[in-house]
Amino acid sequence: MSPCGPYGCPIQRGHRVTQIYNRVALIGLGLIASSMCHAMRRAGLAGEIVGYARSAETRDVAREINLCDTIYDSAVEAVKDADLVVLCVPVGAMGAVAAEIGPALKQGATVSDVGSVKRTVIDAVAPHIPNGVHFIPAHPLAGTEHSGPRSGFAELFDNRFCIIVPVEGADRAAVDRVSDLWRGMGSNVDEMDPDHHDLVLAVTSHTPHLIAYTMVGVADDLSRVTDSEVIKYSAAGFRDFTRIAASDPTMWRDVFLNNKDATLEILGRFTEELFALQRAIRQGDGDHLFDYFTHTRAIRRSIVEAGQDTDAPDFGRSQIKSE
Repeated sequence: MSPCGPYGCPIQRGHRVTQIYNRVALIGLGLIASSMCHAMRRAGLAGEIVGYARSAETRDVAREINLCDTIYDSAVEAVKDADLVVLCVPVGAMGAVAAEIGPALKQGATVSDVGSVKRTVIDAVAPHIPNGVHFIPAHPLAGTEHSGPRSGFAELFDNRFCIIVPVEGADRAAVDRVSDLWRGMGSNVDEMDPDHHDLVLAVTSHTPHLIAYTMVGVADDLSRVTDSEVIKYSAAGFRDFTRIAASDPTMWRDVFLNNKDATLEILGRFTEELFALQRAIRQGDGDHLFDYFTHTRAIRRSIVEAGQDTDAPDFGRSQIKSE
């Protein structure tokens, strides 16, 4: 089967693809939305890109840098006549935003999102989507610790995965169209059931973030290690914890509250593993530690081989755009 969909082929670096949507409205203008702007423009995927952010300061910055073709002062104005509306707000706010914009959505339009939790987002948003409007949830697995409209860059989604999570009875053509948009922005695309998505992300993202926040908090609370020592001697391990823990606190608060069951399940499993390692260290069981670390090292190598990270020095992060 050809990788090209009915609206164009996946992006090839330096080439443009067929326009997929005439008018795209982005609600929320942080890292993901701003990166979508740049990626859609890079590939010519949208005829017009408009946006809205709750904060007047954010809207002013977006206007200053010409992030979108038009920045509106209300979500309702932004979604008028849009062919695609993407909710790029924290998952805890999506239901309220959907209720606000629902009556203004045009027939035949598609509403999507970029939230890292899917079941509660679907439950919160779907009741506010009018008949004749398609709801196609999605989640791009990409990000940095930076936020705001200045933080985006077109390459954020290149060779990263975007998971499409169709709701029951979703229109296949609308699903394919959203999938083609993400391919056009550089992503690999998979489809997944919402509950399975939430469990997978609890393993690969949510629990690791919680652990990072905890480790940084432990260091902050440990009075025998001074703040200056934590900063001066932050070798790769702790430094990477702080990078993860620098992520947007509002977004992560909402993630944990809205993916509670899956996160607690994985956190319980993590606790069991941690106790086993604690026992091995206490008992001097070097064989257990060696075997465990060998297995986990193999998983790291698999991630690099799959193209989802690099084994370059500093994990290649010196090449990642920081602003």
